[in-house]
Amino acid sequence: MPGTRPLTSCRTSTKKRGATISLTPIPLRIIALTQERNSLFEYPLERLAGIIRDIGFRCTSCAKCCTRSFNGHVFLLDRDVREVKEIEPEALEPAPGPEFCDQNGVFYVSGYALRVQDDEAGSCWFLQDGRCRIYDRRFAICRIYPYMLHREPDQEGVVDWRQFSGLEHHGEYDAEIPDEESMTIAREVKEYENAFLMQEIRFLEYIQDYFTKNKLRHVQKIYDDRLRAFRKGAEITVKVFFDDSLEEHRLRLP
Repeated sequence: MPGTRPLTSCRTSTKKRGATISLTPIPLRIIALTQERNSLFEYPLERLAGIIRDIGFRCTSCAKCCTRSFNGHVFLLDRDVREVKEIEPEALEPAPGPEFCDQNGVFYVSGYALRVQDDEAGSCWFLQDGRCRIYDRRFAICRIYPYMLHREPDQEGVVDWRQFSGLEHHGEYDAEIPDEESMTIAREVKEYENAFLMQEIRFLEYIQDYFTKNKLRHVQKIYDDRLRAFRKGAEITVKVFFDDSLEEHRLRLP
């Protein structure tokens, strides 16, 4: 698969969170995500809109955000996956950082990511001559970026809200954003973050039921062993959660 990189145990890229390899029981992980969703609902929309106005971000079409070297991979919501399947299905790949591996060596991941081109920057599949080929149909994360609203630890380990990605590393910061526009952006950001959390919760609920019915369990040693074999050229099986079911893929590094 062109654009496939080794699957790794990473919590986050700028555009995908939650891909943590954790020994925490699934029910507790669901509770934690539900609490995060409740906190998201409680976060004042006006506060986020004010931050958006204060930052004054203006896109300069530098296309940095459309590269894996700058932003990591682009995790897609299910509704965006449906869009990609209509446009160019080959643009999809299993998101890196699968959350589980069963005793048979099969990996499970909570969704799809956009494949990248085979260039140094890892440009988005849809980036051509510095411009998006499908801009009018761009995906939810692309529409709200660089804004976000989730909690994560800083360099000192203090967990707090994060509302912007790549400050001072792309774009310009002199825009006057009207109140109405900032509220619209803030609303779309919260809608995206809620949709992301709901997809992660549905995935965990599905896996909990699927593993129970099929007498499966996550085995960390097999996870690690299979990843090492994958990096040396072995084929692995990855099941991707999409539309409340699993789609199977067989991956091998080129």
